[in-house]
Amino acid sequence: MRHLIKVKQSIMEMKEYVAGKSIEEAARSYGLDPNSIIKLASNENCMGPSPKAVDAIKEAAANVHIYPSVDGVELREEISRRYNMPIKNVVVGAGMDGVIETLLRTFLDKDDESVIPLPTFSYYENVTRFCSAVPVYSKRKHDYSIDTDDIIAKAGERTRFIFITSPNNPTGNITPIEDIKKIAESVDSLVFVDEAYIDFAGSSAIDLVRKYDNVIVGHTMSKAWGLAGLRIGYAFIPEWIFSQYMKVATPFNLSNISISAAIAALNDGEHYRKSVETIIRGREQLMKDLPFKALPSEANFILIDTSPLKSGYVVDECMKRGIILRDCASFRGLGDTFVRITVGTKEENERVIAALREIRDKA
Repeated sequence: MRHLIKVKQSIMEMKEYVAGKSIEEAARSYGLDPNSIIKLASNENCMGPSPKAVDAIKEAAANVHIYPSVDGVELREEISRRYNMPIKNVVVGAGMDGVIETLLRTFLDKDDESVIPLPTFSYYENVTRFCSAVPVYSKRKHDYSIDTDDIIAKAGERTRFIFITSPNNPTGNITPIEDIKKIAESVDSLVFVDEAYIDFAGSSAIDLVRKYDNVIVGHTMSKAWGLAGLRIGYAFIPEWIFSQYMKVATPFNLSNISISAAIAALNDGEHYRKSVETIIRGREQLMKDLPFKALPSEANFILIDTSPLKSGYVVDECMKRGIILRDCASFRGLGDTFVRITVGTKEENERVIAALREIRDKA
């Protein structure tokens, strides 16, 4: 029997989010030993989590029968201290995705708009459509920097959000603070600066939150902090947004385990420093030795142009060799010859360099 309940039209029009393949998927698809596979597709921390965070997880596990704080206040207090930001300027969520979703549920009505410079992280488009709102695209320049004048021109009366990813995913380039300021001063909408990869770059826009009432800066514990599996995101927001955000936020959106692990990780400066230094060294290694054109990157990944080979072919050939890379053909506005490589350990980087050389020479 066919029911009469309809899926929202905005959801019907969406494309499903495409994530990098897991080790288990690759092992099943290619008949490989999971222990022989390296995953360099999802921008995870090759150094793993802080040992202090792992200890905190074990300790917190005894209390999983108890609800966490409704708003993650313990973690918010820790973030507030670390960044010298008043606690009412700090919110948390289930990954940066969760923070973004809460913000858009707070501000976007049907037929409102968000401006998205392309190519970039595809979830901005998805969450805009969740809200029955309209994504408006701004094409980046040939070097993948944002076109500030075009963004400002496309920010109309219905624009509620402008997304700027810095460093950008998947291109790896950072957006100058002056460009962000110019946009913030020129529009009547919120400017969300996604700094998921800022730990590998510097030049954070956090100070702009103190100066502008329309700038929000998002961070994550998934990259430099090595806690991707726990889904912990946070953002620095103008204080006037705080009470509205809390109305919309899912209660108890971070578990006791996540809160405990995040606090422990934030207090393990040595592991954080080693992670960042290792990744920057690995990034330099890849930039020097990759056999395809590599775009300059300030993130923990590098985007390569595999022309004349198609990205799908290169990724498939790497998969046969037990190396998972990210085919970027699903990124709107990028094309079908780009592959993203997460920076790994020295040995992992050497393995992917050798595989790509073999694939290039064989083609």
